[in-house]
Amino acid sequence: MVHIWNDPSEVPADFGPSVVTFGNFDGVHRGHQQVLSQLIRIARLNHARAVAITFDPHPAQVHRPESAPELIMGLEDKLVALGELGLDAVLVMKYSLELASLTPEEFVADVLVGALKASHVVIGHDARFGRGNSGDLNTMQELGRKLGFEVLVISEFGSEGFPLHGDAHDDGGTDRRCSSTWVREALREGDVATAAAVLGRSHRMRGEVVHGAARGRDLGFPTANLAPNASGYIPADGIYAGWLVDQAGTRWPAAISVGSNPTFDGVSRQVEAHVIDRPEEAVEDFDLYGQTVVVEFVARLRGMVAYRGPEALVDQMRLDVVQAHNILFAR
Repeated sequence: MVHIWNDPSEVPADFGPSVVTFGNFDGVHRGHQQVLSQLIRIARLNHARAVAITFDPHPAQVHRPESAPELIMGLEDKLVALGELGLDAVLVMKYSLELASLTPEEFVADVLVGALKASHVVIGHDARFGRGNSGDLNTMQELGRKLGFEVLVISEFGSEGFPLHGDAHDDGGTDRRCSSTWVREALREGDVATAAAVLGRSHRMRGEVVHGAARGRDLGFPTANLAPNASGYIPADGIYAGWLVDQAGTRWPAAISVGSNPTFDGVSRQVEAHVIDRPEEAVEDFDLYGQTVVVEFVARLRGMVAYRGPEALVDQMRLDVVQAHNILFAR
């Protein structure tokens, strides 16, 4: 079981030695996964603990909130994804101006060495850390010699991640490197297939199911509406095939709508999932209100269109359900 700490003071005094890296890890995409897999291997070879440090909120939200990127995933899903990789522990550091004011030596001495007893620190060639991003690889190597840990450089570590070959597109793939930026670009276009190829899993959102306008129920297609504060990057408007995972962990096939429902002059953007293929005995008792659920996006079926009245919309929704079923159960 992975240990989750929210402050260096929570790390047990007898913890260590450890192999440590740090970063935002937004999306925990395939580039992150390869780096962390190497970190875990190094830790096992050295009979040490494998530890990742991440930050919440994202530093950009503190330093430049007006231009901070929309996060791919919320903290809870990030911790789940990091834990699934086999790390021994994750330290979530609350990012603040106070933390940003630490000198490189203070950060390394207090957190990496003092709290985590680092025997090895894994970073990339372009790593920056400490006050004003004044620390770099040379700084870390100097601190390693001074404080007694080894610095291991992974050449492909960093914002550009790792190459993705052959599975992002039907034309043989791309040599573009995995990055959080690439995932956001794909989701912005509704290209959840490419996002999944970069992430190594379907993109997901997490949120509480709340009451909506009930138009779907009136049309015979009841939906689970995610609360406006749901975590995870909202893909482009449209209809998607995907899955809804309820609070009990049951995975339900779903047709997912993202948008403002132009047929009814909707104005606010919503994410709502219509569960398909429910057994007859579950239809009447299927109530997700108040539950925290996960919605996974598998494939985009179409864009959002304004139809000429409810009848045309219902006809299209029937087709969407059939198409979603065929995609989900062909896999």
